[in-house]
Amino acid sequence: MKVDYSNYYWQNDKVRLRRATVDDWDAFYSNYYDSAARFFLDSEIELPRNEDDAKEHWREFIENTAKSNNFIFTIETLDGKKVGSSYLNSIDERNGTFGLGMIIDRNCRGQGFGTAALKILFDYAFNERRMHKYSSFIIEGNLGSEAMLKKIGCKHEGVVRETIYHKGKHWNEIHYGITAKEFNEKWKCSL
Repeated sequence: MKVDYSNYYWQNDKVRLRRATVDDWDAFYSNYYDSAARFFLDSEIELPRNEDDAKEHWREFIENTAKSNNFIFTIETLDGKKVGSSYLNSIDERNGTFGLGMIIDRNCRGQGFGTAALKILFDYAFNERRMHKYSSFIIEGNLGSEAMLKKIGCKHEGVVRETIYHKGKHWNEIHYGITAKEFNEKWKCSL
């Protein structure tokens, strides 16, 4: 069936988001072999997985996400090519705060897919869910995510020193945030 996406909320001129499914395990598995990106995403080095283990892990992640107040999306180009995934998490309805994790496939980085997906997700969180603030951190050295957060309008809010251990040293958390007002002043007219 051909779908008419002309009035679809979850897309812009660059990407389309859809709810991730268990069939998206292949993207998880291929990104699993990018250890540097996985460390920047999950703050750890994971033990090796085979395909069956990866399928099961992804299935459990999808099921647990569906039971929680979190959402995982597959990020696609407008012609349907998978380019990454994003995880809207740490949603605190009382305080109006949320976090977000994202991984863009190695060969698709630096092309604006992450920033385009962030625009959609932030618009949803701020202007549909009434969230007040995005707040999260990156691990020092994650230059791609840092550039993306700055481009979207996030402000550097501080450093929590030496909290993550990897490769024989402790790494800093670099905290960023943006409020609904700041996001809408920068992007609302262009969404």
